[in-house]
Amino acid sequence: MYAELNSILNTCPDRVTQGEFILVSDRRSDASFLLHHFLSLYLRARCRVCFVALVQSFSHYSCISQRLGLSLTQAREKGQLTFLEGLTESLSVLLPPETDAGSGAMDFLRDPAVGLRSLYEFVRSSVSRADGAGEDWGPPVLLVDDLSVLLSLGVSVGAVLDFSHYCRAAVCSQLKGNAVMLTRCDGEEEADEGDDEGPERLLKGLTHQCSLALHVQGLPTGFCRDIHGQLEVCWRRRRRDEPHTHRKLFQYKVNDKGASFFARGTSSAVL
Repeated sequence: MYAELNSILNTCPDRVTQGEFILVSDRRSDASFLLHHFLSLYLRARCRVCFVALVQSFSHYSCISQRLGLSLTQAREKGQLTFLEGLTESLSVLLPPETDAGSGAMDFLRDPAVGLRSLYEFVRSSVSRADGAGEDWGPPVLLVDDLSVLLSLGVSVGAVLDFSHYCRAAVCSQLKGNAVMLTRCDGEEEADEGDDEGPERLLKGLTHQCSLALHVQGLPTGFCRDIHGQLEVCWRRRRRDEPHTHRKLFQYKVNDKGASFFARGTSSAVL
């Protein structure tokens, strides 16, 4: 968990905003450090967390969380964390074992055209269940890494946007929890504008749905040893039934146990 980022977003484990749909995106950079931050934040806030990890393994997140002072194994054993490891679940669908050991969440791989109903049902049941060894957990949280992978698996942009919409309705609106979803755009924005099934269209659709957007990208001036990239924070609110957007731009540097953020132009490394 990064204290400087908490200060920027005006949040902390003792004061977590409810009902937020947070979109994390990146271009020519890696925004995964923000997922580690939110995972740490919500576990420390005693929220029940459902993590849909379509890219990385449980071991990957567990190792990084240990550096941040958290044990994902303990959180899972206590019932605070539900972790869907997409790679393992995919194997259970594509190479089914003799006994059915999978959750069924990745059944859409058999026919991507049917949509993501099975994945949504897994999320809904995970955030709604009341077990947890008698613990009184806070509001539920959904984390997804990352939605753009679904496009490469044959799922349409419309189906992914439907999935995010229904998750937002269930987690953020009905249960007053939060959702954090990552999506990636590898190429230049102009190169993908004409692709109705590409990551740019997905990013635009998710941006319209979210209440807070954090976009990470490389420095426009190129590589710098002391600054890893820039972060645009966009708050999307409604005032008097009119949409209102407020943006701030920061430069950042990530290390093993934390991250530093600078208002654009205040870092001595990059002007």
